[in-house]
Amino acid sequence: MGGLQNFENRLEQMISGVFARAFRSAVQPVEISAALQRELDNNAQILSRERRLVPNNFHVELSATDLERLAPYDNALAREMTEQLRDHAEQQSYVFPGPVKISFDAAEDLTTGRFRVRSAAQAKVTTNATDTMYGRARVFVEVNGARHPLNPPGLVVGRGTDADLRINDPGISRRHVEFRLQLGRPQDGGVLTLSVHDLGSTNGMIVDGTRVREAPLNAGSTIRIGNTSMTVVLVDEEPHG
Repeated sequence: MGGLQNFENRLEQMISGVFARAFRSAVQPVEISAALQRELDNNAQILSRERRLVPNNFHVELSATDLERLAPYDNALAREMTEQLRDHAEQQSYVFPGPVKISFDAAEDLTTGRFRVRSAAQAKVTTNATDTMYGRARVFVEVNGARHPLNPPGLVVGRGTDADLRINDPGISRRHVEFRLQLGRPQDGGVLTLSVHDLGSTNGMIVDGTRVREAPLNAGSTIRIGNTSMTVVLVDEEPHG
């Protein structure tokens, strides 16, 4: 508990003692910090003998009363808790797939003094797409809540620098899958043909719940590679009046 005690002491000093009075009868931040550390320990996935993958995206759910009390300090708490998690991860040889994010949310089913932590491993995603590519796209690949354009002839998704869409997920190969997109001729209605193909990856892919090497795709199709899920999003070419 030495690390958690130091964490609490830093918090009290940071907000000049107000912290202790504000939280005397509510959820204690040191309890939240301990729960976040347990999330790492309980959800660690073995990558190698010396490395384990852990969640990096955390939602701390509290009662409305506790959330209101915490609100003046939530940014400072998130920063301190993030540093505490990074220290714990370093000590345990844990690997985060992307930046650590901690948010605080209200939950109607929780009473004062109770809280819940939800976590997920969210890989850092980068793309070579330009504004022009975004503007002309009718199909997008959604990853971790962000949309990335998919234009003909397609794009390669992987962990390597030569991939069009790069996902920092250790379960993903350097060139993992390729989305292939064909747009029919305007006189034929401009029908889209979309598919996804495994590029010989180590861990394969799952499309709409089934492990396959290649598959046709439609709006809403989900593709899972490594610890990351992607969703196909189609948009109208012309806005509705």
